[in-house]
Order: sequence, then C-alpha cells, then structure tokens
Amino acid sequence: MADFCTAALITECTLGVKYRNEYEDGTVSGGPMYYISKGFSELGLPGGKILAVLFSIFCILGAFGGGNMFQANQAHAQISGIVGDYPGWITGLVFAAVVFAVIVGGIKSIANVTEKIVPFMGILYVGAALIILLVNYDKIGWAFGQIFAGAFTGLGVAGGFVGALIQGFKRAAFSNEAGVGSAAIAHSAVRTKEPITEGFVSLLEPLIDTVVICTMTALVITISQQLIVDPATGLYQLNEAGSAIATVGDVSGVALTSAAFGSAISWFPYVLAIAVVLFAFSTMISWSYYGLKSWTYLFGEGKNSELTFKIIFCVFIVIGAAASLGPVIDFSDAAIFAMAVVNIFCLYFLMGLVKKELRSYASRLSAGEIKKFKH
Repeated sequence: MADFCTAALITECTLGVKYRNEYEDGTVSGGPMYYISKGFSELGLPGGKILAVLFSIFCILGAFGGGNMFQANQAHAQISGIVGDYPGWITGLVFAAVVFAVIVGGIKSIANVTEKIVPFMGILYVGAALIILLVNYDKIGWAFGQIFAGAFTGLGVAGGFVGALIQGFKRAAFSNEAGVGSAAIAHSAVRTKEPITEGFVSLLEPLIDTVVICTMTALVITISQQLIVDPATGLYQLNEAGSAIATVGDVSGVALTSAAFGSAISWFPYVLAIAVVLFAFSTMISWSYYGLKSWTYLFGEGKNSELTFKIIFCVFIVIGAAASLGPVIDFSDAAIFAMAVVNIFCLYFLMGLVKKELRSYASRLSAGEIKKFKH
C-alpha cells in the first residue's frame, strides 16, 4: 500500500503541474481532467476527453461527499457528543457561512487560512495522542503486536481477506488521497517550472498522514480497548450488521476516536473536538477548490460559474451535518472510488511521460543547468 501511495502521488502530481493551464491573471487550473485530456492527446490515445469529463463529474460528487458532507457530519457528531444532542442543520449553517466567507475569496484566501489552521491542528492532535501513548508506554508494544497479529495471523475479524483488503484500500485512499487525483489539483497551483520536483514534494503526504497520524490513532484506539474481543476465540467481534468491528458503546468514526481519547484522560474529547472542527473546516475549503476546478473544466471559467458552484457546495454542508453517518459514508466512498478508478486507469498509460520528465530533470541537474540552492 505504501509503494502504491508514493508511486501514485509522484505520478499524478508531476502530471498535474506539467499539463496545467496558466492564465494571464496568474491563476492556474490543473488536475487529472487536464493531464488526462492533454496527455492522451499527446500520446495519440483515444478517449481522453471522455475520461476527463467522467473524472470531473466524479470529483464534483466527491467534493460534495467525502470533502464536504462527511466532514460536516463528523464535526457535528463530535460537538454534539460534548455539548449534548441538537439539530445537525445548526452546525451545518454555521460551517456553511464560515466556509463561504473563505472560499469566495478564491485560492489565495483558501491558502492563507489553511496554512495557519493545518499546522496548529496537526500539532494539537499529535500532541494529544502522544500524551496518551506516553502515559500508557508499557502497552505500546502490545498494541503493535495486536495490529500485526490482526494483519498477518488471522487474529483480526473473520470477515474475509478480500473484504478487509478492500476496506484497507478505501480508507488509505480516503486518508491521503493517493491515486484519487484530488492531490494533483492542489499541487497544480504551486509556483515551479519543474513538474517532477512537485512530485517529490508530494511524497511527504503519505509519511505524515498515513505513517505518523494514522498509526498513532490506531495505537490509541487499540490501547484504550474500545474494540470488542470475543474471550472464547480471541477474535474481534463483528457488529450486528456484520460490516465492522464491534466497539464499546457501538460507536464509529470520530465518536470511536473520541471515546478512545476520553477513556485515557476525561477532558481529552474537548481537545479532539477542536482538532476535528479545524480538520473538517480545512478539508471542506480544500475540497471546495478541487470541486471548483472540475466544475470550471465542465462549465467554463468565470465568476458566475464559480459562484454557482460555491453556493451549491455550501448547501451540501448543511445537508451533510443533518444526515445520518451511514448514507454519507456510502455516498462518499462511491464518489471517491469512482474518481480513483478513472484516475488510476489513466495513470497507467501516462506514467511513461513522468519517467521522461524525471530523466530530463536528472540530466539537466547533473549538467548544472538547474541551479541548486543551499538551505
């Protein structure tokens, strides 16, 4: 999975910069829809335009689902779990108003907000997880043992290897967006004349997100023993629906993480609530940009076109916060999976272009044509 994530990210982010559109006002538009259509045309392959349109449609749906409704839903779940139950549309309206105020300013406004929120959010979440792990340092080895045993020895859920594999791919892609194509849209906005360098930069994402943050979260949940084990067999039990591991209190998603943090230190769910709200907010404004670029690819650039998408996007924030988690996850998974299918299929044909780009960069670098900067 790690090899797939790195290979997919470096390929799609390099292509995103290489085939982006650059306009006179300094703005850019890039991503799979552009490198699919242009790359297929350059290679003389048919169907590039059709595949680009398909990706754009799925990306818009993915922006409404995983990048919007799911985030609003999880933020409301965390907030209501602390302050008490109340209608989700209230959370949705607040988020919609704040998100609209940011995204109406365009990519510069989004960048200014996320560059401040994301580091603080990451430090807050990782710091909280580290405190729990340090308090329970004697259980870390056991937790790693449980994770590896579940992965390689059959100690995990007796739900079938294929089903577990599919879930793993879905969650990994949902977490770091490798292969989905959305990362390429963001990286296309960077200021660089060397596409391959942006591919190298993208390799930090799986390391920070999947290796560090996801591993720490898994350790906290395992150490807190929120997953129910059958004492007779030693296997994790399935829930009544048979769709996931049974948990204490029958919770899932952010509620499970909150319960895990709260079982160690009672006031930690408040810290997590802040992190979740910030994460949801930053994710929504980021995905609004992904969806917007797909929207303008289909319907053209222009203020009216962009404003229409932004209004629709904010309406879906309210819908997501008020909806139940199950349908939101199903919709999000379907949309993002469809994006990944189109993108990965096309990357297979386009990866040769990245290889040429790498060789060109390496030869020019060794020849001294590219200036090196000392840090």
